[in-house]
Amino acid sequence: MTWSRAIILVDMNAFFASVEQLDHPEWRGRALAITNGKQGTCVITASYEARAFGIKTGMRLYEARRLCPDLIQVPANPERYVVVSQAIMQALTTLTPDIEVFSIDEAFLDVTRCQLLLGTPEKIALMAKEKVFAASGLLCSIGVSGDKTTAKFAAKQQKPDGFTVIPPWEAKTRLQHVPVTELCGIKSGIGGFLATHGVLTCGDMEKVPISILAKRFGNLGRRIWYMCQGADPDPVHTQVASPKSMGHGKVMPPNTWETEVVETYLRHMCEKLGSRLRHHYFHAQHFFIGLRNYDFGWLGGTGQTLQPTNDGSEIFQLGLFLLAQRWRNEPVYQIQVTALDPHPGGMQLDFFIQPDARREQINKVLDDINDCFGEFTIAPAPLLFRSAMPNVIAPAWKPEGHRQTISGGKVKKQ
Repeated sequence: MTWSRAIILVDMNAFFASVEQLDHPEWRGRALAITNGKQGTCVITASYEARAFGIKTGMRLYEARRLCPDLIQVPANPERYVVVSQAIMQALTTLTPDIEVFSIDEAFLDVTRCQLLLGTPEKIALMAKEKVFAASGLLCSIGVSGDKTTAKFAAKQQKPDGFTVIPPWEAKTRLQHVPVTELCGIKSGIGGFLATHGVLTCGDMEKVPISILAKRFGNLGRRIWYMCQGADPDPVHTQVASPKSMGHGKVMPPNTWETEVVETYLRHMCEKLGSRLRHHYFHAQHFFIGLRNYDFGWLGGTGQTLQPTNDGSEIFQLGLFLLAQRWRNEPVYQIQVTALDPHPGGMQLDFFIQPDARREQINKVLDDINDCFGEFTIAPAPLLFRSAMPNVIAPAWKPEGHRQTISGGKVKKQ
């Protein structure tokens, strides 16, 4: 039977931990906790063996060790995870061009147009499982339905190595008694609003006019109304939109107040942002630069350079100016540097300001060396004392284009 719409969600099982167990056979069947470097104190993800002890993402490492004294701490290896993810996504494109990389370990496939060629949605989903294993040696969980939200819900029902099919004509009934907060995108904030209108389960949504959600949340509200009834209208997005902003941040040691330490972190983030802008031929002129403390949120603000730039030293000077206006050595724990208006192409130069050709040439040489030998192989001297924490994979990571980066360092093809 041909479905009018067929969506598959491919969800890797404890992806980072599974890659580590694949690369290290001695860790298979063992409880692993992936952390951000050897100094990491928070669990990024855990193997299923560790999850059996109650260890969860976001848990402090000391707490995880209390639950599982034999827990193995494994520093994250983002570059390796990216390579495996790229291989998986590339393999899936051989089934259909209509693919949306939802995250580094998840992808939606619209196989509606493939049914006459490849068979039923169930058969195509089994083919996807085989493609993933052949490309990576890893297992995945699959959800199949007629819309994205129900497919994602289905994929969560059997893990690891699951396979769940919810035909479109059964979706509304299958979701009827499911709490609305179990659906992707409905967290406590939206869930609380729905609860005030008597909507606790997906089946309750029928009692509420769609206009109430539209008035409160706009188009998102309309989508939520349909999502809860197994009819999410959102299509599989195959194009990656240009970024509206581009930034880098890092968590610092608790109660950091020393000017020299903060300025080292600031320079680190500015250089990373400058390098990332240059790699994608972007410039920006407006930036947010701030420090986060425990009492007042972000200390800092927005400002602009004299002309659009992708030079880390210019962004750093702007950062020093902005922080001098707002920061009085209060204890802080996080820094953020964000280009608010990144745009591709060349700069429209100010008549009275000449570009620094020498600086541009120096940046080009630095980028070439660092691309070849590793990020910050050559860097400003103060960055010798930068944080030892490795880069992380941004939530907006995509396998191709301007989002193919790990916290600023361009992913090298292998």
